[in-house]
Amino acid sequence: MPRQYAASGSLLSFRLEPDRGQPVYVTLYAQLREAILTGRVEAGTRLPASRVLAAELGLSRNTVVAAYTRLADEGYAHARGGAGVYVASILPEEAVLPSLSAQPDWVPDKGEGGGPILSARGRQLAAMGLEGGSARPVPFVADVPAFDVFPLDSWIRLMARSWRQVQPDMLGYAPAAGHEPLREAIAQNLRATRFLRAAGRDVIMTSGSQQSLDLLARVLLDPGEAVWIEEPGYGGTRSAFIAAGARLVPVPVDAEGLCVEEGRRREPAPRLIFVTPSHQYPLGVTMSMARRVELLAFAQSCGALVVEDDYDSEFRYAGATLPALQSMDRAGRVFYLGTFSKSLLPTFRLGVLVPPPAYGAAFASAKSVIDRHPPLLEQVTLLSFMRSGQFAAHIRRMRRIYRERQTVLVEAVNRHMGDILHMEPSDAGVHLIGTLRDGQDDRAFCAGARACGILLRPLSDTYLGPPARQGVLFGFAAIPPRRITAAVRRLADYARHGQAGVANAGQADRAGSAEPEA
Repeated sequence: MPRQYAASGSLLSFRLEPDRGQPVYVTLYAQLREAILTGRVEAGTRLPASRVLAAELGLSRNTVVAAYTRLADEGYAHARGGAGVYVASILPEEAVLPSLSAQPDWVPDKGEGGGPILSARGRQLAAMGLEGGSARPVPFVADVPAFDVFPLDSWIRLMARSWRQVQPDMLGYAPAAGHEPLREAIAQNLRATRFLRAAGRDVIMTSGSQQSLDLLARVLLDPGEAVWIEEPGYGGTRSAFIAAGARLVPVPVDAEGLCVEEGRRREPAPRLIFVTPSHQYPLGVTMSMARRVELLAFAQSCGALVVEDDYDSEFRYAGATLPALQSMDRAGRVFYLGTFSKSLLPTFRLGVLVPPPAYGAAFASAKSVIDRHPPLLEQVTLLSFMRSGQFAAHIRRMRRIYRERQTVLVEAVNRHMGDILHMEPSDAGVHLIGTLRDGQDDRAFCAGARACGILLRPLSDTYLGPPARQGVLFGFAAIPPRRITAAVRRLADYARHGQAGVANAGQADRAGSAEPEA
């Protein structure tokens, strides 16, 4: 049986048979050649030094040198002076072997319709995949913060400093609920800004709102139990609860928030009630105090639990911010969740879950089963960002910038396409809704906008049932003012004249911008 050798210098394994009647260097050459041709070693990769590879494989250095020499002679590798031996960028034309991406000889079992065999939950999850936001924001992508003004240099310096703060006892598994000093800092911030009565021990760090929702659904729900959800609402919420086997009950939202009386009529005994009271997604409504009191009273009367997603609470531009719903809860029924993806960056995967005290230990334990703990370095960096005052300063700056960008968007829409859609400013949030005046289909309008490089989201897509109204979501946070104005002009030209009308406007807009719109 061939002996297997693992070479850490190349992160490759070799099967060497020194007694097969051919020189060992020929066997090593053949294995290296196969690794190159199948893509296990990519073009341009530096091969390990001959002395290192020889020591790891227990061979003489001359054997490795001979194998490298043959690779070079046949065009698979080349030496760069004293810099080492590298895989060739262009391989010999006659060398053809199946790549790693080629179809395997075996064919996996197929389910009904020819697809892979998945569990019922697996089929649901595969069908409900969530799209990520744009890595380079285009007008008017929603739910994306301002990448262009994030203090990246300061963040990098704090992250480098965080490594120097790591102690030996922090190198193993961290607490599942998160870094304790960060949890205390977040609790202090929530007490000051959202009136929560939380201590650090009550805070659980997650990898964002989606994981918080998944954790809540797994721990609190059994299959078939009823969950009130806002109608319209966030698709990620629906996905998390559906994946847990819940029965969704869409409850309409009016000018005061979730309609409790209508929810009672549709399902009088829900297990869970999901709300975004600070800034309802997507309508932007702030739940009134009267409606909050009504919701908490109903939850206590029927034994329901409430999940409060404190969406966009940081970005309020006018008026007093109402306290978080959990701060009003005296029965221990409200689970508070938040995220840093809007206040910092989406790629920064940290979120916050604050269950009622009686549930804290169970959730921390369940969290350890799902993913152990969030990355420690990011937690330490965030702690430094908060303690230095930079987090609060960043939020204040974002409020000013987002308010300016919202104003530019509303003015541009009113000036250039006020006859096409109606848009009003909002006291909070990072997107606005435009209502089409001629009653045209919002999905068709958004598809047309995409054809001219503008990304809009139809309001009707946020309804679980038939849409009660149609509209278009304009995200403005990630787009600088000049690009907002240019994109609105282009959208207006498209709405009036189709693609031909956009060509001239788009050419003029791009001529004045160093960065293309799409």
